[in-house]
Amino acid sequence: MARGPDTARRWATLVVLAALSTAVTTTNPGIVARITQKGLDYACQQGVLTLQKELEKITIPNFSGNFKIKYLGKGQYSFFSMVIQGFNLPNSQIRPLPDKGLDLSIRDASIKIRGKWKARKNFIKLGGNFDLSVEGISILAGLNLGYDPASGHSTVTCSSCSSGINTVRIHISGSSLGWLIQLFRKRIESLLQKSMTRKICEVVTSTVSSKLQPYFQTLPVTTKLDKVAGVDYSLVAPPRATANNLDWLLKGEFFSLAHRSPPPFAPPALAFPSDHDRMVYLGISEYFFNTAGFVYQKAGALNLTLRDDMIPKESKFRLTTKFFGILIPQVAKMFPDMQMQLFIWASLPPKLTMKPSGLDLIFVLDTQAFAILPNSSLDPLFLLEMNLNLSVVVGAKSDRLIGELRLDKLLLELKHSDIGPFSVESLQSVINYVMPTIVLPVINKKLQKGFPLPLPAYIELFNLTLQPYQDFLLFGADVHYS
Repeated sequence: MARGPDTARRWATLVVLAALSTAVTTTNPGIVARITQKGLDYACQQGVLTLQKELEKITIPNFSGNFKIKYLGKGQYSFFSMVIQGFNLPNSQIRPLPDKGLDLSIRDASIKIRGKWKARKNFIKLGGNFDLSVEGISILAGLNLGYDPASGHSTVTCSSCSSGINTVRIHISGSSLGWLIQLFRKRIESLLQKSMTRKICEVVTSTVSSKLQPYFQTLPVTTKLDKVAGVDYSLVAPPRATANNLDWLLKGEFFSLAHRSPPPFAPPALAFPSDHDRMVYLGISEYFFNTAGFVYQKAGALNLTLRDDMIPKESKFRLTTKFFGILIPQVAKMFPDMQMQLFIWASLPPKLTMKPSGLDLIFVLDTQAFAILPNSSLDPLFLLEMNLNLSVVVGAKSDRLIGELRLDKLLLELKHSDIGPFSVESLQSVINYVMPTIVLPVINKKLQKGFPLPLPAYIELFNLTLQPYQDFLLFGADVHYS
């Protein structure tokens, strides 16, 4: 039962988190990743910090021209060596646009610029420094989120960008004749305003195309778990924005590394709850876990061999013919004073079901008992079928889901006997001891290694919640960009 409780990187956090989105598709996902408006707000803060640094790198071209003053005639002026001293972006927001993508808006931004000026009239030369204040800057950019069907990677492009500037003010210093420059101040301010407006959108578009998109391509869509299986986290549809969230439909499927084939069952539709108070959510379908069971069982990896030296020394239960002879007399008679071995394997893929009341697992195991002969060869004794009903406790550790199995019910059936008929009920107490004390701890040790969550790089999760729903487990968390 589940228990509820550097630059490109920040830009990547902004859009990768935003790209956790769904689309209308005929293929249900194994995992739905959702980012809420709270998550978008945090991503926007991180992204704007990087955008600010990129905007501060804008190179402002030199401006020069001629001027004419009555009675004095013509002269030349030049503004050069202009450097941005600071780019302030106080008000920013990113919102999902239904069926379109993301809308990034920045208001009331300002720039401080410092540079040099000089003017010349015949043999008269003037010069000094100037300070430029650009205020009331607005930026509006549209981000289009898509995917590559061939690779399953997400994609991002800047579909539109516009910027505006309300006021530009220039202050001249360095000469008592700086008032001359004030005569054509409006022309200089107009030229600077046009240049900055154009360059702002160039930076936004360039940052998306040259840093975000390549970063997206580095995000793996498959993860190798071990020698047997991997997990497919590729997108099954382009990202889609809704009014309050962004969803991302992931395949969410285990696959065999040796021979990949589709599982003989399909993922169910997931009905997400509408109320969210965390930044990100993962709706993890029971399909995700059941494909794991299918792959490992088909590969013959769900097996365990038990010998007497694996039993705790203080235990009264022993894997010997002497001990089993107490329960099944013919074992001791036919194979006196010998060690025994149990080979346990999954005869069918385990089946997990998820409901609001918890997570339940049906596990069918076959157990072949052997007598170990003096020459170390094995002689079969009997074959049992064990039907286990288990509760699954799911938790989260760092960027992984972990699990633990707890035995609720166990039924035995004798499938075959090489030692003659006997009552299987005589073994019930033994198997009731072996499963929770020896077999399940081995399985749980592996489950504690966990399954990796599909997270972008440099993301840490906190304030974790886990809640089961019909057909899926809802995992929620707040996010910290490290």
